[in-house]
Amino acid sequence: MLGSFSGTTVPALLNSTSNQLYLHFYSDISVSAAGFHLEYKTVGLSSCPEPAVPSNGVKTGERYLVNDVVSFQCEPGYALQGHAHISCMPGTVRRWNYPPQCGGTVEEMEGVILSPGFPGNYPSNMDCSWKIALPVGFGAHIQFLNFSTEPNHDYIEIRNGPYETSRMMGRFSGNELPSSLLSTSHETTVYFHSDHSQNRPGFKLEYQAYELQECPDPEPFANGIVRGAGYNVGQSVTFECLPGYQLTGHPVLTCQHGTNRNWDHPLPKCEVPCGGNITSSNGTVYSPGFPSPYSSSQDCVWLITVPIGHGVRLNLSLLQTEPSGDFITIWDGPQQTAPRLGVFTRSMAKKTVHSSSNQVLLKFHRDAATGGVFAIAFSDHCRYFNQKSGKLDFIPSSTWGQLCETLHRSLPHLRPQFLHL
Repeated sequence: MLGSFSGTTVPALLNSTSNQLYLHFYSDISVSAAGFHLEYKTVGLSSCPEPAVPSNGVKTGERYLVNDVVSFQCEPGYALQGHAHISCMPGTVRRWNYPPQCGGTVEEMEGVILSPGFPGNYPSNMDCSWKIALPVGFGAHIQFLNFSTEPNHDYIEIRNGPYETSRMMGRFSGNELPSSLLSTSHETTVYFHSDHSQNRPGFKLEYQAYELQECPDPEPFANGIVRGAGYNVGQSVTFECLPGYQLTGHPVLTCQHGTNRNWDHPLPKCEVPCGGNITSSNGTVYSPGFPSPYSSSQDCVWLITVPIGHGVRLNLSLLQTEPSGDFITIWDGPQQTAPRLGVFTRSMAKKTVHSSSNQVLLKFHRDAATGGVFAIAFSDHCRYFNQKSGKLDFIPSSTWGQLCETLHRSLPHLRPQFLHL
């Protein structure tokens, strides 16, 4: 209703927003009056915004005035999403009876996203979110074809992922056409906001899927193992070193976003440390750089500690050092003031050493020009004093606890010897 009028006051000028106008006059049985006299003339009405042609479809209808109808149809093999027919509605603001879709999910490998009402002006107070959902391993190449929004107030955001917290690739407002974008996730979010004031044509963008690269294969990983089979964005792999080696770098790497895929840190390395504290019950001490020959002149010191009450058994079966200038010294204790178990080079015949302490100190010294390698395996053992022979004997660590107790109870001439209990 444009208005209801009675009395003697002349109504204000009225403008209809339709091509038809209905007037109804009513009088009752009582007082009569002069009535009314009105004039009218036709005025041109604004049209509804031109609807865009859907991707892989056609549009029928070239007039967009009040009550005009536009129809849509898809090409063979495609299904229409939305209404097949829309009508231009009367009203102070021209719009279709089924307004353009505001947001949604698109899953095609290529497509077009339009602001509501494009190429006409978008409505006020809009918050639209589209998600481009592609198969895993693909990203979206986004290119803007048209762009016009109210500067600083109406804007579009592109996020590299499906969440509000996903990394923002860009926020755009005004009349400058944004540059093309490459998402590095298989899901991309397009968000559009308009406030209550100025309305403009908005935007038209097209996207096309492109295949993403994986991060470089971290294998083979020398002297270690890699856990984790996925090298796509967001996937992580873990690195572990073999016994006797020490990890240098980050143990966990994650594949990062980017057109050129790479890990978030450099690949780590498993290297033999030059010395250190070892607290495991068994293992191997390697020469620096093993299995490659050691190079520079250096002194390396290792302290091996096993549980109190145990001893340490050392096997020097691989000892390829220079006999004149390179040697390994072993002490029966944590310091170089402890009893020395021996000095060993390639020419030494003795290959196995037992400590009477739960700690042994190894020092490797090198000053010869030619390099070499060594590997010293160690394990803990049970020490007991054989009263019959008058000597310390040893039992492997795998059974020492049970055997020590058994020997102590059943054989009076055998007595366990725990020097540090």
